[in-house]
Amino acid sequence: MEILNINGLEADVKGKKVLNGINLSIREKDIHILMGPNGSGKSSLANVLMGNPKYNVTAGSAILNGEDILKLKVNERAKKGIFLAFQEPVEIPGVNVMNFLTTVYTNLNGRNAELRKEIERDMKELNLPENFLKRSLNEGFSGGEKKRFELLQVMLLKPKVAILDEIDSGMDIDSVKFLGETTKHLLNTTSFLMITHNDHVLDYVKPGLVSVMKHGKIVKTGDHSLIKEIREKGYNEIL
Repeated sequence: MEILNINGLEADVKGKKVLNGINLSIREKDIHILMGPNGSGKSSLANVLMGNPKYNVTAGSAILNGEDILKLKVNERAKKGIFLAFQEPVEIPGVNVMNFLTTVYTNLNGRNAELRKEIERDMKELNLPENFLKRSLNEGFSGGEKKRFELLQVMLLKPKVAILDEIDSGMDIDSVKFLGETTKHLLNTTSFLMITHNDHVLDYVKPGLVSVMKHGKIVKTGDHSLIKEIREKGYNEIL
């Protein structure tokens, strides 16, 4: 069953087209891997789906549970269940991690008297220390801490669709394995669009679909075997 269906999506930035008719679907409780050469439009797609105002949508739709989210504001998309995990999250000095998580959760789901317990439980699974909650948002975080904090938000908020925009970039092999195993664990509540260049993560997740993007278009889609083909032949030959 498809939970998000993207049809004919086109977008530009200051008149330069970055998406050129994207057709892509994400199935319920599934991982859809999105790969492609640098500059092919993968991160642009993620930003358009989340509602980054830098991007101007000129055609197409993105239907989530029967509703076109492209007509909604960013906060409305979040309430409908879209989440974007960044490769390089912004540092916000003075904004306490606990206060941030409480505010985000309450705005999306209402008050929860057990929220701190839930956060601490999820942090334990992600090997984050309790004093992490007292730190400023992403300030001074190591690369690994930033990535685990993005996953913490997915675990806590349980979005319908989580877009992971190359959060595996720069991870060592143990961290990549941890990311893959955590993602699989979250499939009971969340479907994933995982944008990646790191084929090591694909040793630990088995996506239902794999798509390759080039020049702002999906040029090839297949099952898990497409990853093996990319590894063996590279993008140039298969495209």
